[in-house]
Amino acid sequence: MANSCCAHSNCSPAVVCVDLRNKTFPVRDYDLGMTLSSGQAFRWRQEGETWVGVIHGRWVRLRPSASSIMAEVAQPVRDWNWLTEYLQLELDVNTVLASFPDDEPMQAATAACRGLRLLRQDPWECLASFILSSTKQILQIQQIITLLCQRYGPPVLAALGCPPAYAFPSPDRLATLSETELRACKMGFRAPFLLAAAREVAEGKLQLNALVKLPLNSARAELLGLAGVGRKISDCVLLFAYGQQAAFPVDVWVMKALRQLYFPRRKVSLPRLQEFAATHFGPHAGYAQQYLFHYARSQMKRTTPSTP
Repeated sequence: MANSCCAHSNCSPAVVCVDLRNKTFPVRDYDLGMTLSSGQAFRWRQEGETWVGVIHGRWVRLRPSASSIMAEVAQPVRDWNWLTEYLQLELDVNTVLASFPDDEPMQAATAACRGLRLLRQDPWECLASFILSSTKQILQIQQIITLLCQRYGPPVLAALGCPPAYAFPSPDRLATLSETELRACKMGFRAPFLLAAAREVAEGKLQLNALVKLPLNSARAELLGLAGVGRKISDCVLLFAYGQQAAFPVDVWVMKALRQLYFPRRKVSLPRLQEFAATHFGPHAGYAQQYLFHYARSQMKRTTPSTP
């Protein structure tokens, strides 16, 4: 509309004003609901046909359609690059899919998960979230993170009539807390690990922004130096926050998928599975991992896998 939500209250009638709180992005083969609920991010809430979350301290509501994603924010913005980057809207997903191995399991996963994308998340929020994810199901992780943000995250402006919204608490803020205060957010044994990571980052001992410049193994080694961070968590952070496509997180669902789909009736160790993943899935192995993960959770026989 010409007169909707203009950022300039003194515009003359002849001036065409643009609503800087809404933007529509054209997309192809982008399943927003599958992407936001696929276990790579934990702060999205579905409300009817929309998804509501907080990205980089901004409240945002996303409404998908077959050919577009409409974004709404609470405060006018002129630069939407933060959302384009987060949703990876400029990625040519067909090039990624064409790089997958031409085998039956990968074809099945690709067909079942058509439209699934990888997000590009804030490194600290991603690291903290996956520290809190250890041995927890997605709903439980969401509950822990929601409580943590409500208690210690700075409030952000939400649209009129919407529930209060909070940014993810910074490492500086969490570093000031006690283990007891964190445990009160129902995170249990993960509390000392989150607290230690927050202090490492707050004190500059771990510089998350510098990891993007490091080779995969070097960046992984930095993350593995944190208490409570193993190979799976480090690879999740490298993949979902830094876009390291050679990172291939292997959790219980991916392990189940690899064993059942590629090594049936054989006892294959975790190191062997990691070695296989590093060579079989091509230059976008991390993307293939997410397809296998979501396929295993949603399509394969629903038996609860045990923790490795």
